[in-house]
Order: sequence, then C-alpha cells, then structure tokens
Amino acid sequence: MDTGSISWGITATALVLLMTPGVAFFYGGLVKATSVVSMMMLSIGALALVGVLWILVGASMSIVDSPGDFVGDPFADFALTSSAGGANANADLLGAAYGATFAIISVSLISGAIADRARFSSWMGFAGLWALVVYFPVAAWVWGGGWIQHLGEFLYGEHTAVEVIDYAGGTAVHINAGAAALALTLVLGKRHDFGRRSSRPHNVPLVLLGASLLWFGWIGFNAGAEWLNGLAGVGLIVTNTIGAASAAIIGWLLVERGKGGKPTAVGSASGAVSGLVAITPACADLTPGWSLLLGLLTGMVCSFAVEMKFRLGFDDTLDVVGIHLVGGLAGTLFLGFFATGTGLAFGGDIRQLVLQAIAGGAVLVYSFTLTWVIGVVIEKTVGFRLAAAQEAAGIDSHVHGESAYALDDGSPGTSSSAPIDTLES
Repeated sequence: MDTGSISWGITATALVLLMTPGVAFFYGGLVKATSVVSMMMLSIGALALVGVLWILVGASMSIVDSPGDFVGDPFADFALTSSAGGANANADLLGAAYGATFAIISVSLISGAIADRARFSSWMGFAGLWALVVYFPVAAWVWGGGWIQHLGEFLYGEHTAVEVIDYAGGTAVHINAGAAALALTLVLGKRHDFGRRSSRPHNVPLVLLGASLLWFGWIGFNAGAEWLNGLAGVGLIVTNTIGAASAAIIGWLLVERGKGGKPTAVGSASGAVSGLVAITPACADLTPGWSLLLGLLTGMVCSFAVEMKFRLGFDDTLDVVGIHLVGGLAGTLFLGFFATGTGLAFGGDIRQLVLQAIAGGAVLVYSFTLTWVIGVVIEKTVGFRLAAAQEAAGIDSHVHGESAYALDDGSPGTSSSAPIDTLES
C-alpha cells in the first residue's frame, strides 16, 4: 500500500481517537458542576478498557469466516499476534487500530444517558461486557462479513446490486449505542431532580469545545476508511460530512425559534452532532444536495425528539436517545429513498429501504435487549446506581475525590466549595 494511503490511515485513526475526549468535553459541559469529573471519567474509562479488549479479542471477534457466523473467534488472532508477524503487518495493524477507535467511542456515547447517577466501577464492568457481547458481534455483522453485510444476497439473490448501506456506523455505532442508552435509562431510573431545570448545562463553552472536537474528528470517522480505497471517494465524504452538520444546525435552531425560544449555543452544538450522526451511514452514497436535506431534516427531528423524554418520563440525561438513536435511524432510512443509484428517488425500488429498515431494526432490538439484561444483572448484584445521598452531595468528590472547579480558599490543604455552589445556583 502506498505511503499516502498509510499516512491518511494514521491521521484518520488519530482523528477518531480524539473524538472520545471530545465526547468527554461535550458531556462534561452538559452535566452539573459537581459531576464533571465523573462524566469525563466514564469516557476515559471506556477508552482504556475497550482499547485493551479490542487488541486482545475484539479485532478477531469483529471478523467472521462466513455470513452465517454470529461472531468471530476471539482467539483466531489473540492480542493481534498473527497480524503483527504477518507479511502485511503494517496495514493489518493500522486497520485494527482504526477499528479500535470505533469500538471505544461507541461505548463512550452510551454514558451520557446515565450521567449524574452511575457508579464508575459498575460502568466499567458494563462497558467491558457490552463491548464483548454487543459491539463486537454487531461490528462483525455490519463490516466483518456477517449477515447484515450479505443481507441483500440473502433476500434478493447473490447477483443483486442492492445491499445494506452503512459506510461508517449508522447501525453499528449510533443505533447500537442509542438503543443501549435507552435500555440503561430504564434500568437505572430517573434522577431524583429529573426535570428541565436539572437538564441545564453548567458550562456552555465546554459543550462547544466538545462539539468542535467531535466535528473535527468526524472527518476521520467518515472518511478514514478511504485509506483502503486509494482515497477514491474522500472528497464526496468530507463535503457531505460538513454539509449535513451545517444544515442540521440550521434545522435545530429553526425549531428552537419556532417553539418560541431563542437560538442557543447548546442547540447549535446538538444540531451539529445530530447531523454528523445522520450522515455517518450515508456519507459515501448521497450527493451533496441530498446531504444538506438530510442534515436539515435530522436537526429538526432530533430537536423535537430530545423533548420526548419529558413527555414519556425516561431520563436520558444528555439526549443520547434523541440524537444518536433517532439520528442514526434517520440517516439509515434516508438511504432507502435517496441513495445514489438504488434509492427510490433515483429509479430504485423498495428493496433498499427494506434492507435499511431490517438492519437498523435488528441492531436496535439486539442492543436494547442485551443491554437491558446486562444492566439488570449489574444492578441486582453489585449495584449500578449511586445512593440518593451520594447523588445529591456530588459524584465527583465521592467517587473520584476530585472537583472540576476546586479553588484554593487560602487554607493549607483545603479547597473552597463556594465556586461549585455558585455555579449550581
């Protein structure tokens, strides 16, 4: 493989890895001032644990020998030993590293749904189990030769030109994580102060910083795999990624204004992320104009969707369901209508939409069910949720012994809680 492609593969891997700290900043700004460290540590913990698991067994589990296999053999290339000693070690190991960043951020995304009330140790146990029994198998289905990748052949014959489209993770990442987030919100229940007031972000600049890092890293997230294709489609993918996110901001802000509110910075950040989520599966299979439409519609739909938690009574703290599950479904189904060559708007038939719906629905049901089981087992055994008094006192000091905003009050060895109290008031 030429050095230019290898260089882009390294760059894209670094970009996607940066997205997990981006999630940490994005989520950290949205929570209470007394939960910032805890919130960020859920992402950093996922980065550490899932990164190790991916190298040990995840890379092997995400590749199957035949479409009928549920998951790959975890010991087929344990700790990537065979890859490291192979003739194509450079490309194989870089591919594994790139895949690791997807696994890491998929787990990290879920954490936003249970902010302000989850035990760190229990979260780490959940993160490891979810990666092993949910993410690694789903990655094999979608990208590793599994049944979703071959669904078109199963339904329409081996010579069909129609197949499930998920270029960068609408099903494997966003529907997967969003469905898991919904399940965990039901297992852990609502915060004691659940309501619109408790959902106000404590640090808007931190939210914007996180969203900016996510958008920056998303170029590698969507266009990174082009290092395997000689960068043939990188221009289209990058253009669509920028366009969809930009249009989604406009859609979100239009809804905010239409509901009688004001255009907000948090709404802009959330709109951008929703557009990025939606374009993820579709980035290589839409023309730029259709990407703009997808972004605009998704920004509007997700803006309405995040309000549903107050009407339906489930406490998705940081709107993982409203942005990632809904946005992932929007982008996945949109392809059934507007995918270049196979969508209904381009002379195609219903087959593309059927494939997209089956793939998205299957991942949603599988992830939700397994996540609910894992969450219930953890809650009933070691406990997943903090005690009410610990939630009220502040998770950061109780769980991590740190404060995001500890300022010296002049006394040796002490720190003042006044800045935190002020921020919370």
